[in-house]
Amino acid sequence: MRIATDTGGTFTDCVFVRDGKLEILKVPSQPKQPAASIAKALAQVERRLFGEAPAKIDLVCGTTVGTNALLEHRGGRVMLITTAGFEDVLEIGRQARPKLYDLLFQKTEVLVPGSRRFGARERVVADGGILKALAPAEIRRLLRKIKQIHPDAVAVCFLFSFRNPRNEAALAKALRRAGYLVSVSHEILPEFREFERTSTTVINAYLAPVMTSFLRETQACARSTWTQERSRSKVSVGVMQSNGGIISSQRAADEPVRTVLSGPAGGVLGAAYAARLAGLDKVLSFDMGGTSTDVALLSGETQITSEARVAGLPVAVPMLEIHTVGAGGGSLARFDKGGALRVGPESAGADPGPVCFGRGESPTVTDAHAVLGHFGNRGLLNGAFPLDTARARRELHKRKGRFASVEAFAQGIIGVSNSAMERALRLVSIERGHDPRDYTLVAFGGAGGLHACDLAEALELRGVLLPVFPGALSAVGILGADVVRDFSRTVLLAVGGPAEALDRAKRYLIGMQRSAREFLRSEGFASTRQRFEQRLDVRYVGQAYELSVQATAHFVEDFHRAHEHAYGHAEPRRPVEIVNVRCRAIGLSPEITLPRIPKSRAGAAPFALAKVKCFLTGRGREIPLYDRQALRWGHSFAGPAIITEYSATSLLPRNWRARVDVYGQIHLKMSPKNARRHGF
Repeated sequence: MRIATDTGGTFTDCVFVRDGKLEILKVPSQPKQPAASIAKALAQVERRLFGEAPAKIDLVCGTTVGTNALLEHRGGRVMLITTAGFEDVLEIGRQARPKLYDLLFQKTEVLVPGSRRFGARERVVADGGILKALAPAEIRRLLRKIKQIHPDAVAVCFLFSFRNPRNEAALAKALRRAGYLVSVSHEILPEFREFERTSTTVINAYLAPVMTSFLRETQACARSTWTQERSRSKVSVGVMQSNGGIISSQRAADEPVRTVLSGPAGGVLGAAYAARLAGLDKVLSFDMGGTSTDVALLSGETQITSEARVAGLPVAVPMLEIHTVGAGGGSLARFDKGGALRVGPESAGADPGPVCFGRGESPTVTDAHAVLGHFGNRGLLNGAFPLDTARARRELHKRKGRFASVEAFAQGIIGVSNSAMERALRLVSIERGHDPRDYTLVAFGGAGGLHACDLAEALELRGVLLPVFPGALSAVGILGADVVRDFSRTVLLAVGGPAEALDRAKRYLIGMQRSAREFLRSEGFASTRQRFEQRLDVRYVGQAYELSVQATAHFVEDFHRAHEHAYGHAEPRRPVEIVNVRCRAIGLSPEITLPRIPKSRAGAAPFALAKVKCFLTGRGREIPLYDRQALRWGHSFAGPAIITEYSATSLLPRNWRARVDVYGQIHLKMSPKNARRHGF
């Protein structure tokens, strides 16, 4: 049995399959003890399965532990050892300034201060030759320095170790023998670019103590839950990576830098799965949770990048291309010194939470929806999580400022948050050469369905798809994720003849695929469940950055086309070079299959639970409230309406229409008249 959990800012989602049926549950998150909320979810699953505990349980987790540790600077105390003379690479960084005209710009604080950065007397040259070996006496000197500082973890990053790791490996072996937690650059990222490689290795060391503690607690919770007298199950724990694949808990503890976008990656996979069921090949994923909103563009395949920044720090390991903004259901509303309304990025999170949850005191986006009646006066989780709307109304009234009414203030909060999310969607589509009018918005997360139609209308999208279990779609994506590990190496091969260059690159790829195959075998995957993807990072000679293409005989032509798409031009006569070779090992997991739902009778309209008062476009009106569980394949209805279910609530505005497909997914489209008015 496989169980997936996704720990968000407000709720921890859990999904599992029982008797061929996908089941979900949600429990409040505990930001200071994320493993405790997972334990609570597992205890509920165990109660549901009383008397039928499986022999083996695979628990796969999407977690924000790494992200939060970086954002809040709560990682371990790290010591960095690098080649003598390069101790300040982290401080110097790159010449490019993130905000060129901001005179008050503050650089992101480095994770390792100068007092904990030391140089080792060793040197490897650019071709991999060893100019100065790391002597045993030098290793002993460094060990004495480390003992004086007592770090939680040590990061080791020597110059050109991606060409020849011998010096780095010798020091790492001595440190591990002495009992230190060590992150080594040739194991984490054997690629060039000294600053990015050092930063990524340091981040890995910084997160290692935190992730090790979290995984130890999670494993203990899982085993205590599933090894009671009545259910002695064998439990294994895996973690979602930022690249969209699962790794074992041991590897996640060793390489936590690969998990910094763990939860959002699950959402992208869930959106891709929902799009495949709906027959859509061009979608924008829109995951609006309690703390933030994550958006991504999917066009045939997920987009991978190795140039991401998290909390202002470069992270060069492969990860899904996801853009995050601080706009979620728990985002706090306030007026700045100039009197302008601001929403986020600060969030009420799970503790104290929005005002309507009963403990918070500052208005949030969720409170705005509650006051406007968008939850249908039913609370969350099908009414199991009640909302104190009267309390939210009182707090909004105290802080409404220049707004004429509480409802106007609430709509202002929603409008400001929509603006932030619209900018994020524009960034991943229009600003990267994609026409949003060709795309459908896959809206999920607990609050995604409340904002989706407004955003689709603003960007002139084709429509909106509400997937099954939208409030837990990230966990669904994690449940169906494959085991993945990325292998890479910098080679810097000039391309004289494409065939000859590809042959030279293949020599590296063959060795990498051998390691990849061995990895999948160790994870228990038979050869029939193994898949490999080989790619080349290519650039024009003299360029600073490269584009990734598949390692095929026509890789040069593919590179020119990719360059044309990315930058608007290509230079086919200009020489190119292969910078990095990459091999992705994929262990295929069992596919999730959603059952078909019953078909509605011809011409039958869905039954509305009730008529509820709701404020839309500035005025109150009575609109129907539909229970999603009661909807059938073929049902169609017009807005305005509210669609309620266990994991989320969705809002269908006026001039929009909903249609339910065979899997229970809901397709939302603007009415033809309204679409023409907006230029569709």
